[in-house]
Amino acid sequence: MLKTRLMKVQIFLTLAALLIASCGSGNVPDATPTLGVDQIQTFAVGTFSSALTVTALLAPSDTPAATQTQAPTLQPLATNTGGIPPIGGAVGTPGIPVSGVTASCYGLTFVSDVSIPDNTQMNPGQSFTKTWKVQNSGSCAWDAGFKFQNTGGNAMSATAFTLPAAVASGATYDISVPMTAPSASGTARGNWRMATASGQLFGDEVFVVISVAGGAANTSEPAATATATP
Repeated sequence: MLKTRLMKVQIFLTLAALLIASCGSGNVPDATPTLGVDQIQTFAVGTFSSALTVTALLAPSDTPAATQTQAPTLQPLATNTGGIPPIGGAVGTPGIPVSGVTASCYGLTFVSDVSIPDNTQMNPGQSFTKTWKVQNSGSCAWDAGFKFQNTGGNAMSATAFTLPAAVASGATYDISVPMTAPSASGTARGNWRMATASGQLFGDEVFVVISVAGGAANTSEPAATATATP
């Protein structure tokens, strides 16, 4: 729109100048020479070029917008699902295998003292046999070769008792162990427990308690054998 108006103004001024030049007053002593057709065209073209130059300067230039560069895509860090254990290596934490713990099917429950009740009086060095009645309270039978052994206290010169035959689940059994009272006077106690052939302890821990008096021991109690109770 601005360009068209400028061109019209320039052409109008050019024609007005030509008209004034051609129709000058007769009183002017020196007449202005008449312009030829070629000169008029040349002048018009120059005027039109000037108008174009002014239009170009006044018109706003279209500056291209800056191209936005896309930021590089960051790759996500890989999640570690491997087996690196934490410090300390605690069981149950990721990376450390947790083996299933299976409860033993073996069991032993104390029933009663068959012989030598607690705090039985004994002479120093006296021989005796302690018998416990126990029950196989587990779901598995006791195999021949299981050992009933001392687990603490005074063994009183006794050795482990080896099970001569299998004992079914739910059955009761009398375990008899030959012992010898200590030579020193006072109370003596020994703890005993059943174990598998591989040494795995299970069931109740039973004990024997005797009271040793002063003096020498001259008698001994015959040893009893272990018998299975139906």
